[in-house]
Formats: sequence, structure tokens, C-alpha cells
Amino acid sequence: MRQPTILPGALASAPFTFDSARIAGVTPGRLRRKDVINVSRGLYRPAGWDFDLEDAARALSETSPGAWISHVTAARIRCQLLPPWLSDTTELHLSKPRSLPAARRKGVFGHTVVAHSNEVEQVDGIRLSTRSRTWLDMARILPLHNLVAMGDELIRMPRLAFEARSKPYDTIAGLREMVARHPNLQGVVRAREALELMRIGADSAPESLLRLAMVDAGLPEPELQVLLRAGDDRSPSADIGYRHRRLAIQYDGGHHLVAEQILSDRRRDKSFEAAGWTVLVFGKDDLADNFDGAVSKIKRALRTCWLDHPLATGFAGQQLRERPATTGIK
Repeated sequence: MRQPTILPGALASAPFTFDSARIAGVTPGRLRRKDVINVSRGLYRPAGWDFDLEDAARALSETSPGAWISHVTAARIRCQLLPPWLSDTTELHLSKPRSLPAARRKGVFGHTVVAHSNEVEQVDGIRLSTRSRTWLDMARILPLHNLVAMGDELIRMPRLAFEARSKPYDTIAGLREMVARHPNLQGVVRAREALELMRIGADSAPESLLRLAMVDAGLPEPELQVLLRAGDDRSPSADIGYRHRRLAIQYDGGHHLVAEQILSDRRRDKSFEAAGWTVLVFGKDDLADNFDGAVSKIKRALRTCWLDHPLATGFAGQQLRERPATTGIK
């Protein structure tokens, strides 16, 4: 009995196009066998293939000239900040300019949009939207606070000790300019709102969400990446804080559970406490609570810090004590 022809290695392990199969010497008849699945026009995959988003996006990009991977698919490939309900989605989003027919492929979300040449790029064989354009596209999908967190990631200054870059992905001015080029894009109003709320300094989505929860609750705008010793880059820092109240606020995520990191965090917090600061530490349970409990603790700490202020005594102190009610501390 004649054995079936084995697919070449590259075709047997990931999705592939009709053209790539032809170049590899695979005949159209071979593509009709049961171990190959025709995903859509000109696009195939091995029957036993375990889904991989990047492989799928690469094949889709190859078989869609003039189009590019966009929206949540582009965000996932670049590991951009997304809310939990989108962080593991297998959705495939493909954008095309208006000059081309709309994308109509099974299992693909097609978008017809206006995009400038500097908003699309080629990365590892995949044509996809830039990080900044992906943020703008996601404005039609994400709630405002999640869009702000995604934007904060774009404008944050990278830490040279941990990242292979020295500049942020974009700036507020750069994002404003891009948004201004697309006044009719779905979600552009939300993008404008997000720009007003974005701040440089958040190292994670929870830090952005905590700051926004504080502002929504009427608390004064906090500082970000507050150095214990101002001007000293080697100084311990707080994720969020109020220097004039000596209140340091930390969000410790999953990586803070590593033993070495726990010791580092303790040294950091003790340094603030030794200098007379109050330290509040929040984690994933507070995030799950939308930081409602955290905001209440911050309010109580701010009241305590205010009443403990050395000037909060006598007649002058009476005037000082009245100010928290006018700055949102209740």
C-alpha cells in the first residue's frame, strides 16, 4: 500500500498558504487529504496543529496582501496590556484600507479602516499595526480605565536595567497627533478622554487602575514613582504616593511573591517607615475588589497623616484641618 506523502516540516507544524505549499512542491491534490484542513481561501493548516496565535497571524498576514493584523490580535502578539477577559483570546483581527475589498474569511474579524503608513509595520514576518495604532483601535473595545492603562504602558519611561530600550514607545503629544488624524474613527472620543487621564510613571495596569480609582473617589491626584530621597535615582521608590503627607502606596503583583523580591520589598518599605512615612501595600485581592477597600484605607491614612502634621495644632492647625474636605479627603 502506497504511503501518503509527508508534508514538509514547515508546513506540518503551522498554518501555511497555498503559495508556500506550491513553492515547497506540494500538489493541490495533496492539500485535499484528511491531514490538511482548508481554513479559508488560500490558507491551510495541519489537522493536528495546536493553535498558536502568532503562527496563525503570520499565515493570515501572508495570504492577505495589503492588509495587516490589528486590534486585540496585534495587542496580544506584542504582549500589550489587556484586561483579563481579553488576555487569552484567540480572535484573529485583520484590517484593510478602503481601497481593498473587505476581509471576509471564516473565523476572522475584518475591519476596513484609514491608516497612515507610519501606523503599520512589519515585525517577524507579520504585517501588523504599531503599538500606538493598536491602542487607538482598541478604544472602540476597551472600557475607559483599561484604555488608560494600555496608554500608560506606551508612555512610561523604560527601566534600563531590565529593558532593551531607552525611550518610551510613544508620547502624549505623539498619541494626540495620531488621534487628531482620525476624527471619525470609532472610539476616538474615548481615546481623547483616555489621553486626558494618562500619566507617565505607572509600571503595570493595576498601578494605573489604582490611581484612577483614587481620582474617581475624589482624592487628590497622586504622584507616581515617588522617590524617598528626591533626586536620587538609587533611592527606594513608591509606586504611588503623596510626598507632602509622607504616604507611600505600593502595588505588589505576582512577581513580588518570589522570596528575593519579598526581601527587597521589605527593605524598601522599612526605608520609608524609618523616614516617618506611612506605607500601604495592596495586591491582587484589592484589584479584584476594584480597589474599593484600598481607596477607603488611603482616605483613612490621609486623614491620619494630616492630623499628625506638626502644623496641625493651635489656630493655624484649625485652618489646616479644614482643607481635607475641600481636596476630596472625606
